[in-house]
Amino acid sequence: MSALDCYQLVNLYADWLKERVKLKTIGDVCELTTPFIDRHNDYLQIYVKATPSGMLLTDDGYTIRDLEMSGLEFNTDRRRNEIKSVLNGLGVTLHGDSLEVEARPENFAQKKHNLLQAMLAINDLFVLAPQKVASFFKEDVEKYLSLYDIRFTKDINFIGKSGFNHHFDFVIPPSKKEPERVLRTINNPTKNNVSAMIFSWDDARKVRSENAIAIAVLNDQDREITPDTIHALKAYEIEPMAWSKRDKYIERLVA
Repeated sequence: MSALDCYQLVNLYADWLKERVKLKTIGDVCELTTPFIDRHNDYLQIYVKATPSGMLLTDDGYTIRDLEMSGLEFNTDRRRNEIKSVLNGLGVTLHGDSLEVEARPENFAQKKHNLLQAMLAINDLFVLAPQKVASFFKEDVEKYLSLYDIRFTKDINFIGKSGFNHHFDFVIPPSKKEPERVLRTINNPTKNNVSAMIFSWDDARKVRSENAIAIAVLNDQDREITPDTIHALKAYEIEPMAWSKRDKYIERLVA
């Protein structure tokens, strides 16, 4: 695939996003309904309100309250730190139950993108049966990398060619045997989450070393990874790594 083809794909994706966003005014607040869906197949919504310094973008507490209504509690340091780690990487803050980010007209698109990434990432972190909430998938992956003394940097942000900021969970530096390896964990490999990974890497790879590779670490402990998911990732040169088969990848990760 040529650079021009990739550029056209990014433009098509941006056009699709623009066409699918629905606007509604509620008093002095603008409600944006996005094409991204949550685990209930409901469209994610964000709210925009004018402030003296610009704008405030918020999910109005939906993400956290929805998880709490599902029986998930955020009463341990580990869970709070996990949320904080995701939000800090995207420049999003937690105010009460609400995910919030301040914006100005010139950076509105980037801030909206960051807030949506945060909503998706936190929802994905905690989409576990209540009895399994204690074990977060990202943490399991980090422990696995550490177990084999794999060198990595955690929670890295790349600015893509589009100017958008993209968050990845781990980066393994290049060695004599292997190029740079960029990992994102996907606890719940839905079409939505996989598409977000594809867009992030397709945009970010243009500013990385030419031979850098992306690896999607897929949680298949309680669900089967569909052939469509594997095909979509490979089509964009992203290596799918099923968690149940992680030992097959160890040599490549250690190198």
